Amino acid sequence: MKYLPLDPAIFIQNRQRFVARMDKNAIAIFNSNDELPTNGDATHRFIQNSDLYWLCGIDQEDTMVILFPGNPDPKLREVLVLVRPNEMKEKWDGRRLRAEEARKMSGIQTIIWLDSLEAVLQGWIHLADTIYLNTNENDRKSNWVPVRDYRYAEEMRQKFPLHQYKRSARIMKDLRAIKSPQEVAVMQQAIDITQKTFERLLKFIKPGVMEYEIEAEIWHSFLSQRATAPAYSSIIASGDRARILHYVFNNQECKDGELVLMDFGAEYGGYCADLTRTIPVNGKFTKRQKDVYNGCLRLHDYAKSILKPGISIVDYTDKVGAEATKVFVKLGLLSPGDVKNEDKDNRAYRKYLYHGISHHLGIDVHDLGTRTEPIKPGMVFTIEPGIYIEQEQMGIRIENNVWITKTGNKDLMAKIPIKADDIEAWMKKK
Repeated sequence: MKYLPLDPAIFIQNRQRFVARMDKNAIAIFNSNDELPTNGDATHRFIQNSDLYWLCGIDQEDTMVILFPGNPDPKLREVLVLVRPNEMKEKWDGRRLRAEEARKMSGIQTIIWLDSLEAVLQGWIHLADTIYLNTNENDRKSNWVPVRDYRYAEEMRQKFPLHQYKRSARIMKDLRAIKSPQEVAVMQQAIDITQKTFERLLKFIKPGVMEYEIEAEIWHSFLSQRATAPAYSSIIASGDRARILHYVFNNQECKDGELVLMDFGAEYGGYCADLTRTIPVNGKFTKRQKDVYNGCLRLHDYAKSILKPGISIVDYTDKVGAEATKVFVKLGLLSPGDVKNEDKDNRAYRKYLYHGISHHLGIDVHDLGTRTEPIKPGMVFTIEPGIYIEQEQMGIRIENNVWITKTGNKDLMAKIPIKADDIEAWMKKK
């Protein structure tokens, strides 16, 4: 790992929160993700299972966490399973964790090597009545590849058909949505890295620069600050390409007079930042660009003012939509007649703002959490309204990350330049 060691108290507390929600006399088993092939004998960069990482902080393949609070042997109530270090494999792929290192990282004292697990797991299963198994229940999941969690669940049901099975994901969705102060502190480190990178870009960007050169600056800045990598594929979209929400080609020239929309964030310690800023390539907004930018900023500030405990994402989105309607009329994008005659199931503002305003953020960029239930203190959200005008070949989005408090929210990106005048002043420094 590139990042500095995290406080294991984060993961100790997370396990305690999960165990408190388990049924009596139940065992919970969590698996790491697969190592996924590309072509030939190559593999993708290993990305750990988010739920397993949340429980132990171990970012290594072939890892398991087993929680059995009712085990008669206190030493076996939480167990970390690791792949045994192998001299030949380490010569090719690098060093693997030793037991003592894993204890310090996770706070789990009992370590079992994966090749020894089968001999002891069956006995633990026989003592339990209920088995919690994990699956990916993110509502936005679109990949149905039979990954390890699903294969393992099928294997367990065949071996132990008479046990009661429950879904860990139901618990995880609630718990991971509420971030502890220690988790938010790690997210703040990812955000601080992202801030320094954005400030670097404000001095770097000028007419003629290529989108991929901006992306290269992001990678350089992230890695030099101990980030693992970008938290997701950076979107560097100049000109009309800014209207493409998930534009990732990043292969065009940024031209004088255009805006460039940049959506990027660092991953640090397993947690993500998610920033979007739209800036003038030449360092100066035109009057129309500034008017639209300020309209988007007005939406951003309004959304932040109402994103607080008690509101649901559905109701929040409706309120922001009503505010967007007012902004778009003022900008000349909608007429009063457009609003009066709008389809209530496809409101007029959707022509210029066709995505959601916020999503949960944490270990995953689109993190676990509810959309329909009231927002609770401790949740972390993005706020990212946009305005996309096809006839003007213009796209603007502004995004910050906020932590929900008891009475409102705390903007974790408050120090990152966001006002048009501040952006122009930073770009002038170059």
